[in-house]
Amino acid sequence: MTRKKTIYRRDDERAVDELRPVTFKRDFAPSAKGSVLIEMGRTHVICGVTVEESVPRWKRAQKVSGGWVTAEYSMLPYASNERTRRESTSGKVGGRTQEIQRLIGRSLRAVIDMDLLGPRTLWVDCDVLQADGGTRTAAITGGFAAVRLAVDRLMKEGLLENDPIKEGLAAVSVGVVRGEPLLDLCYTEDLAAEVDMNIVMTSTGKFVEVQGTAEESPFSQASLTRMLTLGKKGILELLEKQESLRS
Repeated sequence: MTRKKTIYRRDDERAVDELRPVTFKRDFAPSAKGSVLIEMGRTHVICGVTVEESVPRWKRAQKVSGGWVTAEYSMLPYASNERTRRESTSGKVGGRTQEIQRLIGRSLRAVIDMDLLGPRTLWVDCDVLQADGGTRTAAITGGFAAVRLAVDRLMKEGLLENDPIKEGLAAVSVGVVRGEPLLDLCYTEDLAAEVDMNIVMTSTGKFVEVQGTAEESPFSQASLTRMLTLGKKGILELLEKQESLRS
């Protein structure tokens, strides 16, 4: 007797290749040059960009031309069910936070021409209001949307002559849960995942970063290919939603 394959059912009834409901709210922080509240399901992240008309000391010391883009990430104390202690009270930034900040920063720098940006720094602050999985990928996606708005304003104000943004950028999580590759994992799926992966991709289909880890057994090349296909599908949908912010 042939057994039928069990179809994995997600708690929120999404298809395996379906994103959580995604919304962008632009100009959420009026004082920022560009800002976005990105909501991916129950994960909500505020991304704001401020402009500093100078570059880091190391760039000046090394006489490196062009500007700079850097990011800071934080999870607010009430972002999850249990209060998270503010890192500022401990006097140091934790390892996880440093890793995420660096990921956001280098992802954004991959699609920005520093020479065209000129001798200025874009500070991208990503603050997690509510966490339900995928906060770092939401921060990258929302962070790029905020940078896009900030650059548009700089050009409108005559502070930038040419657009330094080379192409679009977004990120999403994928993983394997109970043997099933899934797109855009929520927290409970992330906890149960046999494989957890974050994908950062440009609008021309080039990968900036692929972070994948087997939590239990190693995964196959076929499984990797399936996850990359899911991630690409999700990112293309996110890029389309980002672009609608400019209209």
